[in-house]
Amino acid sequence: MTAPFPEQFFKDAVDFLFEETFTNVRGAYLDRGTSLFETLATIDAAEASKPLSPCCGSIAAQVYHTRFYIDVSEQYMNGTPPENVDWDGSWTAVTTVNDEEWRALVGELRASFDRVKATIDGYDSWSNPDRVNGAFTILMHSAFHLGQIRQSLCTLKQ
Repeated sequence: MTAPFPEQFFKDAVDFLFEETFTNVRGAYLDRGTSLFETLATIDAAEASKPLSPCCGSIAAQVYHTRFYIDVSEQYMNGTPPENVDWDGSWTAVTTVNDEEWRALVGELRASFDRVKATIDGYDSWSNPDRVNGAFTILMHSAFHLGQIRQSLCTLKQ
């Protein structure tokens, strides 16, 4: 029989990776200055509104979709999954933005991040698989879209 895994180790790892992915690179897997919010701070509304091709979403669409995913995942984590999720609509709801809309969109992503982070920090137990799965999928999904945004910038900022 093995000893139970100390949940504090898991909580610390989740905190570390959320910080790395969203706010402040500490060297786990990103280069300095490339977390999601650090990256978004370098983008203006015109850049955020340009799709790379007719079949690719703009950065604004990526940000909206990422926020949408966080919100839906948090509902699953809390045991209240939504009945109908419009994943396709999360790509078309926002495609172009002006300066004010861009700031608001990034602010909405930040609010979703802050809320889910507070939710995660408030869990007294990680024995619920929906919580573990939710934390991991938010991290992986957000890191994926961060990569797509950073690759888009390689083309947009030539």
